Amino acid sequence: MFSTKGRYALRVMIDLAQQDSEAYIPLKDIAERQDISKKYLEIIVKELVKGGLVSGVSGKGGGYRLTRKPEEYSIGEIIELLEGSLAPVACLADGAKDCPREGVCKTLPMWTEFYLLERDFFYGKKLSDLVNEA
Repeated sequence: MFSTKGRYALRVMIDLAQQDSEAYIPLKDIAERQDISKKYLEIIVKELVKGGLVSGVSGKGGGYRLTRKPEEYSIGEIIELLEGSLAPVACLADGAKDCPREGVCKTLPMWTEFYLLERDFFYGKKLSDLVNEA
């Protein structure tokens, strides 16, 4: 299950993609359009900036904008930045240590299949797909 943090991050990214790509959009405007607390969005946007998905400028005329075109973002990268690995079990996560039960684990093939389906689904969808559906 995805948290509100991950879901709201997608809403922020969609909102930014729908605006003038050159303009910095004030966070208060995004908060109003998305009906999300500005305080909560500050936490989310900070992570999006740290992850390089958006850039921000403070002061008059400041705000946030995408660092790339909407079609260059996968939904998977946005979700993983806010939620962490999509891997359903620890042994499939990036950087996981070799599992001593790998050779005898009867559930590993099922988890691997599920992980690949989920990963392919989210990494196959682009931000622009959601913008065009919205």
